[in-house]
Amino acid sequence: MQSDVTRRFVILTGLAATVLPAPALALSEGAARTLVDGLVADINQVIASGKSEASMYGDFERIFNRYADVPTIARYALGADARGASAAQMSRFTKEFTRYISVKYGKRFREFIGGQIEVQGAKPVKSFIEVKTLAKLRGQAPFDVTFLVSDKAGSPLFFNMFIEGINMLLTERTEIGAMLDRRRGDIDGLIADLKTAG
Repeated sequence: MQSDVTRRFVILTGLAATVLPAPALALSEGAARTLVDGLVADINQVIASGKSEASMYGDFERIFNRYADVPTIARYALGADARGASAAQMSRFTKEFTRYISVKYGKRFREFIGGQIEVQGAKPVKSFIEVKTLAKLRGQAPFDVTFLVSDKAGSPLFFNMFIEGINMLLTERTEIGAMLDRRRGDIDGLIADLKTAG
C-alpha cells in the first residue's frame, strides 16, 4: 500500500499537466462571470427552496453536471489510475463520482440555508479565469468561495472550487486515492464503494 501512495505522490505534478485545462485564450472574464452568475443563482435557488435534503442533493447533482467540467474533475480525482481504466470503467466512475461529490458539497451548500452567495469579480490567472464569490450566512462571518473556469471542454465550465481556501481538486484526489488504496487499486471496487459513500 505504501508503494501505491508513494507512486501517486511522485506522479502528481506530471499528471496534473495532462488533465488540467489547457490554455483557454478565447475565454473572457465576462463569459466566466456569466457562468458563475448562473451557477450561483441556481445554488441560491436550491438553498432557499425549502426542499428535503434528498431533493436538494438531486438538484446539486444537476447543477454540478450543468456547470462543471465533470470529466476533467473525475479524471484528476482518479489520478494515475485513470490511464489504466477502460472507457466503461471511466464512465461508471464518473457517474458515481458525480453523485458522491454532489452529496458531499451539497452538504456544505446546505449550510448556507438562510444566506446567499454573491459574485464579487473575475480575473485571468494563468490559463483560466478565477471568479470570486462571497458566501453570506446568518450568524457567521462571510467567507470566500472561488471558482476556476476554463473553456477547454468547448464552453465555459468550472474545473475547480475553493471553499474557505480548501481546494476541491486536491482534496478529492487525496480522498479517492485513499479509497483506491484500500481496494488495492481495484477500480471496480472503488466504484462500488462510491455508490454507498456520501
